[in-house]
Amino acid sequence: MSTSLTTPAATTAAVPSTSPYQHYVYAYPHKTAYRPLDDRPALSDLWATEDKSALSLYLHIPFCEVRCGFCNLFTRIGAPDGLTGAYLDALERQAGAVREALGDGIRFATAAFGGGTPTFLTARELERLCDIAEHGMAADLRAVPLSVEASPATATADRLAVLAERGTTRLSLGVQSFVDSEARAAVRPQRRADVEAALGRIRDTAVPVLNIDLIYGIDGQTERTWLHSLDAALAWRPEELYLYPLYIRPLTGLNRHRPDAGGPDPVWDEQRLRLYRAGRDHLLAQGYVQQSMRMFRRADAPPQGADDYACQTDGMIGLGCGARSYTSALHYSFDYAVGMHEIRGIIDDYVATTDFGHAAVGYRVDRPEARRRHLLQSLLQADGLDTGDYRARFGAEPGDDFGAELDGLAAQGWLEDPTATRLRLTPEGLAHSDAVGPLLFSPAVRAAMAAYKRK
Repeated sequence: MSTSLTTPAATTAAVPSTSPYQHYVYAYPHKTAYRPLDDRPALSDLWATEDKSALSLYLHIPFCEVRCGFCNLFTRIGAPDGLTGAYLDALERQAGAVREALGDGIRFATAAFGGGTPTFLTARELERLCDIAEHGMAADLRAVPLSVEASPATATADRLAVLAERGTTRLSLGVQSFVDSEARAAVRPQRRADVEAALGRIRDTAVPVLNIDLIYGIDGQTERTWLHSLDAALAWRPEELYLYPLYIRPLTGLNRHRPDAGGPDPVWDEQRLRLYRAGRDHLLAQGYVQQSMRMFRRADAPPQGADDYACQTDGMIGLGCGARSYTSALHYSFDYAVGMHEIRGIIDDYVATTDFGHAAVGYRVDRPEARRRHLLQSLLQADGLDTGDYRARFGAEPGDDFGAELDGLAAQGWLEDPTATRLRLTPEGLAHSDAVGPLLFSPAVRAAMAAYKRK
């Protein structure tokens, strides 16, 4: 089991990456740093001394009707007869074991259903999913922000009605492009007419927050077509928009089409940066506020709890075979894969599991890694890092622990002032978030990620 053996100060100055697109840092450490836990600690022991007064709950559904060419998430295409029901049976068993391990005094502050595509489930199955969250985990879905991911093809009226009635406050629709030829180039088979129809159904539910995901850097995409997609999205007045740079990851569909795409590509990097800046400026001019490199929120949108990823804080309960759980000392999950054959095997193993009372795969987060994680998750947000909050948590200044890294970012023009009471990335620093984040990974995490055998 790998852990960080260095103190925060025992690092070298940040060296700018040759590419602004290294890793999308939505969780630290990444799952490729996780390893099997030989001691298989009991969940009751892991959670015995944790603060359980404001937990986050995440339920993972690992099924999609199709798999997009850029996707490296833990999901499989379709489900044989009976598999979704068997998966929900396992999810219910897991919820019972986790709820027992947590003991008394738990309270959930946020909830989310992700995947995969949660709306791959039928309306009746979505009712059961909500029941598992409410009855199995004692989460009051109507009293907390509840975010659900959907695809245009599965955002049907009956499914949306269930989600709205059960308290959903945010629906996130993966559109990626409103240009049909670009959707095909990203290996996302959909038509704009179907996307518009799905958006209409979502708006009919009166769920308070609509998020639309878009991607830039697709083959054939130009600034004109990118702005066309943005304007098509803006016509629906979404409360949130996520703008994602396209990545071509190993073992994905696009990687099979373009096996040489893993190396440096300065032309593509420049295209993605150009489109990012154009999209950012366009949304800012339309009254949206930038929350991170990817996230933009309409200025009058209702708040939804923690920005970007609520699961970045400790106290995360993940149910399902692709979900993570976070305590202050251990991040844990089930096995991880990208390849279809391996994913199917992991799902089958999950469905057959009867003992959900122990952690099987994870990464132990020591005090230096906790400081690093807090730095990462704060600095990559537009609001930045409150040094007073850091001092209260860790008894030190960020500059004491990460002075060389912060000075390196400032020298690159990516950090406003490394001595300020709030550390913020500059606009160009935010634009290079996918290079800034990996620069702050610990040597131990880098080594574990590099040693991971892709499957």
